[in-house]
Amino acid sequence: MWRSMKNRLGIDKSIAYNSAGQMVSAAGGFITAIFILKCLNGVEQGYYYTFKSILAIQVFFELGMNTVITQYAAHEVPHLIWNGNRLEGEILFRSRLASLLKFCLKWYGCFSLLLLMALYIGGQAFFGHYGEENAETVTWREPWLILCITTAANLFLTPLFSFLQGLGKVEEVARYTFYKFTLYLISVLAAFSCGAGLYALSIGNVVNIAVSALFLCFTPMGRIMYGIFTTPVTVKISYLHEIFPFQWKIAVSWISGYFIFQLFNPVIFATDGAEAAGQMGMTLTVLTGIQALTLNWTSTKIPVYSGLIEKKDYKALDLLFHRTLRQATAVNAACLLMFLIGIALFRYGEINVYGVDIAARFLPLLPMVLMMVPEWINQWVTAWATYLRCHKKEPFLPYSVVTGVLCCMSTLGAGHCMGMTGVTTGYCCITIAMMPWAYNIFKTKRQQWHNN
Repeated sequence: MWRSMKNRLGIDKSIAYNSAGQMVSAAGGFITAIFILKCLNGVEQGYYYTFKSILAIQVFFELGMNTVITQYAAHEVPHLIWNGNRLEGEILFRSRLASLLKFCLKWYGCFSLLLLMALYIGGQAFFGHYGEENAETVTWREPWLILCITTAANLFLTPLFSFLQGLGKVEEVARYTFYKFTLYLISVLAAFSCGAGLYALSIGNVVNIAVSALFLCFTPMGRIMYGIFTTPVTVKISYLHEIFPFQWKIAVSWISGYFIFQLFNPVIFATDGAEAAGQMGMTLTVLTGIQALTLNWTSTKIPVYSGLIEKKDYKALDLLFHRTLRQATAVNAACLLMFLIGIALFRYGEINVYGVDIAARFLPLLPMVLMMVPEWINQWVTAWATYLRCHKKEPFLPYSVVTGVLCCMSTLGAGHCMGMTGVTTGYCCITIAMMPWAYNIFKTKRQQWHNN
């Protein structure tokens, strides 16, 4: 029975490990929320989730390179063959892979330092101004400094795992991700239990760095990376002529995503206070976990999609894509429904944990539903965008920019006039209204590129 269900849902080892990791992350968000209820007050909860939202500005420094790395590596690998832990074949493709790896390490080394400075200076200014009334009761400066340093270090390591995914080592990276999420959760909960307060996020980041270093040093993945890094570079992948025309569009799309998804908490922190930001933050934590869980169905297929496109096997590509999309959206809808029912039971059953009303720390049911509908729609849009990006093109740029601008205006304007209900209603309406445009882009470009 389990095997039949597994095949119907399309769960392979890569999805299983990734999904297990995301389930740990999603469940961990809820478990962490319980610890936050016990260990932090409402104001500190607001700082905790606003910390996480501001850290998301790293998208302005990563600039879509993770997606680019995976895509370009995946397009080179079909021309090579594996011999143990080494890639063999024509020097042209091995050289291009090596040049891509070296370029990415330089890119992330530079932008990690810039991220560190921007986070620290920007965070000091933001919390120093809008959190002035909490200056005597909340210790946030030292935790913020350590968090900035560890976030920049983690950013530097991310291209290595994107590169490995592009090489087809999806299962291995998924296994690493599972262990990383699990140990991160354990360390954060242990930190809360020991009274670390807002330092807990930094402790979790330190554990992430340690797990990444161990994975790269003591598994075959490190030897694979070393073998590629030491390959003589005779032919380079040109940044200006190959990467940049694709990357800048991805970067703008990702930056637009920041204004869609990460603007809620800082705006609410500034307008409604830390406690309201905490409600939004806790709800977004669970919704983001659900989305990350079900996007595994799509993200683990990127090397396969890219390989089929390289071979121009569009029939197999479409069969795999549509089957994967049906599976992912069905699982997503089931998870969202279970979350909504769970919170409703807590709310109407007046269930408390440690004497705290858990449901009160999440959004009220109507705003919560208004956040869930876009989350399910975005599952479709993200899958369509991923499919097209595997062609090393980014036709969703105008859609992303327009959506980002509209959501930014809605969050600032409706939030000022109507508060939480205005923010969530505006976001839901915009997402629904934009979906037909997204589908038209997918349908039109797919037909155009495959016919050509």
